[in-house]
Amino acid sequence: MTALAAPSADAFWAVSLRRWNAVCWVLFAAMAVGVAALGGSDRDTFAALALLACVAVSFAVLHRFPGNPLVRPHGYLGVLVAALGGLAYLGSSYAALFMVTLPHYWMFGRTRRASMGFLGLATAGTLAGSWVRQGWSAEFFGETAVSTLIVVAVGVLIGLWAHSVVEQSTERARLIVELERTQAELSAAHQRQGAADERERMAREIHDTLAQGFASIVVLAEAARAGLVTDPDQTARQLRSIESTARENLAEARELVGSGRGPGGAAAGSVTDTLRRILDRFAEDTGLTVEAQLTDLDCDQQTRIALLRCTQESLANVRKHARASTVGVVLAQRPYGVELEVTDDGTGFVVEASTGFGLDGMRKRLAELGGRLTVTSSVGDGTRILAVLPSGWEGAA
Repeated sequence: MTALAAPSADAFWAVSLRRWNAVCWVLFAAMAVGVAALGGSDRDTFAALALLACVAVSFAVLHRFPGNPLVRPHGYLGVLVAALGGLAYLGSSYAALFMVTLPHYWMFGRTRRASMGFLGLATAGTLAGSWVRQGWSAEFFGETAVSTLIVVAVGVLIGLWAHSVVEQSTERARLIVELERTQAELSAAHQRQGAADERERMAREIHDTLAQGFASIVVLAEAARAGLVTDPDQTARQLRSIESTARENLAEARELVGSGRGPGGAAAGSVTDTLRRILDRFAEDTGLTVEAQLTDLDCDQQTRIALLRCTQESLANVRKHARASTVGVVLAQRPYGVELEVTDDGTGFVVEASTGFGLDGMRKRLAELGGRLTVTSSVGDGTRILAVLPSGWEGAA
């Protein structure tokens, strides 16, 4: 917007005002020439030129120095109203000045009420000046009053329409600003949520891989230290298991750091073969009896990783808490999807009182793939963990 427009005016006014300013100077000059060439007595001509000069000077000061303390927008409109009344009294170019400056009431009025008020004063001043000069004559009613009211009526309609356009444009601009701000806030929220989801995913991956591996290393190291003198062969096997577990954890850590994805080793080969290796290692490390029924499956990487992680977490819980003697693992293809069942004959626990990260992590991992986790256990009766993944995820690598 320009400095002449109100602070809340739309850019529409700025463009209109710049264009009309150039037209006004041309028309002011043309009116001055017309008054000088066609005017009546010298006194009336000088008076008319003086009134035109007051309007032009006020307009020039307002245009050139918009921040001046003397000529303000409403002050200029007041000068314009007085000049119109005087020119109407003198009968010199008042109609031309009225039409030329008609847009100024809407440009400088700032509000619809002020614009209508100054336009009403200009109309009243013009009619009053003409009436003093012409009296209650047919010329006054037939030419001056009717033509002035028609011009004013057209000006009011155009001005109200323009104000409506500006208000709609201003409202659209406000809505666009609010929309952009909302979009920015939504984008920031999505970024925060994405970062939180990624932290949770990484925490789950670390818990299901590195943390479980370190826990195994600690248990094996304690057992190896206890049998260092009494059973050197068993200690040697445990040290080999520690070395193997440490190497696997190192590979897992490199994969997590290097790609930001789940460990690539989990996705390699058949899920059934990988589960057998995990169960063999578990049986060797713990000395527990492992009964496995594993169906050969051809599933995608996400399903494979979920099955392996659920198995690893379940076995880790058996190792740490169950005090079981036998563990059963069943991997089967069902009409509705893939089932993984892990059972033990250990001490069991109260499922509702469980606060561990492992079970919650398994539930979230399966939920991301459209699956579910069911945990059944009671104190003294062992534990059954059932993971189900829908068939729709198969082959969706």
